Amino acid sequence: MNTASFASLNLAPEILRTLTEAGYTIPTPIQAQAIPLVLEGQDLMAGAQTGTGKTAAFALPMLQKLLPHASTNTSPARHPVRALILVPTRELAIQVEASVKAYAKYTKLRSLVVFGGVDIKTQTPHLKTGVEILVATPGRLLDHIEQKTVQLNQVQMLVLDEADRMLDMGFMPDLKRILALLPRIRQSLMFSATFSDEIKKLSEDFLIYPTLLEVARSNATAENVTQKAYMVEQVDKHALLVQLLRGSDATQAIVFTKTKLTASRLSRQLQRDGLAADAIHGDKSQLERIQALDAFKSGKISTLVATDVAARGLDIDQLPMVINYEIPHAPEDYVHRIGRTGRAGASGTAISLVAPEEERYLKEIEKLIKCEIRKETANLPAHPARHQRTERHEERSHAPRPPAAVKRSHDAWFDKPYEPGVSTAPAQPQPEAPAAKPSARPMPALFRRPR
Repeated sequence: MNTASFASLNLAPEILRTLTEAGYTIPTPIQAQAIPLVLEGQDLMAGAQTGTGKTAAFALPMLQKLLPHASTNTSPARHPVRALILVPTRELAIQVEASVKAYAKYTKLRSLVVFGGVDIKTQTPHLKTGVEILVATPGRLLDHIEQKTVQLNQVQMLVLDEADRMLDMGFMPDLKRILALLPRIRQSLMFSATFSDEIKKLSEDFLIYPTLLEVARSNATAENVTQKAYMVEQVDKHALLVQLLRGSDATQAIVFTKTKLTASRLSRQLQRDGLAADAIHGDKSQLERIQALDAFKSGKISTLVATDVAARGLDIDQLPMVINYEIPHAPEDYVHRIGRTGRAGASGTAISLVAPEEERYLKEIEKLIKCEIRKETANLPAHPARHQRTERHEERSHAPRPPAAVKRSHDAWFDKPYEPGVSTAPAQPQPEAPAAKPSARPMPALFRRPR
């Protein structure tokens, strides 16, 4: 049982004041263990369940270590980038920077977030004014580096947040390019909810004698999240989803799909069913994604349909329910999906709709989390129209096809079968064969041999 307080972690009064105003007094297990290690200057490889406060675990000691560099001077030269936080998605970048800015409320440290999907020219002026803490997605950071709008030669701390997701999204080449531009002497931290063999191999490339910190079993799910799976046919998923959304006591829910197309289509179907729903995925502009998130957080919409790309950046307070409309192929994605509920010790429910062809993915998930998910049978009302269509389809597929009906014309003469008749036209005379040509052409008299 953790009995330490933030005051006992040797944090500055400016930071403690912010935490007190926010109502934070007792650190979570990952915070209580990681903050002292980071303050000591150690490299860290930390794993914790989603929603346990990983952001504060690196943001608070980062601010503490950068406080000596805080300055009120307006010169950009006095505000170089000293801490770099790399995250995989735009939503997570916005969330992390918002937390950093909130914790630094009473300090003179500056922070900024840069990500793709928006005009890079809107970010350049803020970078030129100087910031100590930069939160970025790898691709957009490289864009700024190529345009020489940011310098990384004074970075003292590097954080990779959700490192496993960055590998899944193919950011390894970008990460290597960025790491090559950083000072070799720095402190590096890696935070993630899951640790695979690939992640451990990555840590060997940029961590120096790291301390491995796992406050819970690797790839585990939160105990305060109730997990259950409905075994249902694919064609019945939509009807079951509507039933769950209408019949549940949960006021809001995030519904996860595998593809952007399914997310858009499903949100439109839910709207036609009378539910306040919207979708968030990679094909939507940043403004549309922010508007959808704000509407969901404010309660204007009750259902948010999202893809796995957006799963890492969604931080909704007191979210009661998560529904997996489609089972992810990667078991680690399941851990991150259901991590959107049951955050900060609150209870939550995670429901999966499993079609027969998805049962093998469910087994892989249970193997990863080392826990059997409770199976339930869907109790859906009969839909005569749908079942009649199914029965007619089966009858057509097995029964012999009846002969096509013959359409009669108005004139009986056209309905008679074809009968070949004898032609009455006079026979045409055949042309005579041409006379045979002589085999040899007679020789002119001039060239005849005298006899």
